Amino acid sequence: MSHPHTPAHGHAEHQQHPHPHPHSGGDDAEQAEVLDLDAEVLAGHLAAITDWLPLDAEPQQIVDLGAGTGAGTFALLRRFPAARVTAVDASPGHLLRLREKAAALGLDDRISTVQADLDAADWPDLGTPDLVWASASMHHMADPGRALVQVRELLRGGGLFALVELAGFPRFLPADAPADRPGLEERCHAATDRLHAEHVPHRGADWGPLLTAAGLTVTGERTVEVDIDATEHPSVGRYALATLRRIRTAAAEHLDPADLAALDRLLDADGPGSVALREDLAVRTQRQVWAAHR
Repeated sequence: MSHPHTPAHGHAEHQQHPHPHPHSGGDDAEQAEVLDLDAEVLAGHLAAITDWLPLDAEPQQIVDLGAGTGAGTFALLRRFPAARVTAVDASPGHLLRLREKAAALGLDDRISTVQADLDAADWPDLGTPDLVWASASMHHMADPGRALVQVRELLRGGGLFALVELAGFPRFLPADAPADRPGLEERCHAATDRLHAEHVPHRGADWGPLLTAAGLTVTGERTVEVDIDATEHPSVGRYALATLRRIRTAAAEHLDPADLAALDRLLDADGPGSVALREDLAVRTQRQVWAAHR
């Protein structure tokens, strides 16, 4: 979706380093809320990605690298009802939340969790999976090339690696909003993009050549467009509020006082200008997907 994080999660930009970008900064619970809302709002798009995966047979063993609170884990369990998933993440809080969800859904017996720093030279024993999934986690790696070689070595022969990356943070507001500071959201993104360029240089990379260099064979690539109007999903407002709070953490010192004041009015959940109350919101983003076989 995991999308900015602490070491190693996977979706609403999540993961490998505590850099000051929208998903890091702030506490684990706030980040988990963003990941959960990302999974909820974008569930249909995630299902479309798992349906598309070029597999010769249904996988039995899956590893989710940078699992976060489980968006990919649960999507994969739904798509492949005979599979077991090992969810790997650096955050014990996220893994606890994932296990609680699994228990509530009666999926305890199909999930195991491993806390690990995926920047470590040696990964823990994760078995020999048929499918490795990494959503919004690889670009946080200190050495993505080394991590991709570790993925290849992890996979069984003929196994598939599915790499999902974000084409930037979601946009929510119309270009002319808010009325007193039009274009505010883009200026916030410009600020956080500068931080990402400095601290997370692999975000937005073309992963095809990197996958090939690691000894994997790219067998599919696609871009999934996301455009969900607030009228189509009841959680879009809460998703916008939680996400913009994360962005504020990273962008605050780079915004002028008038923009910061306008952003704070949007983030006042109880105020009349709360972004969560707006009816003109939409979630606009992209997911880019690469499939590569060993």
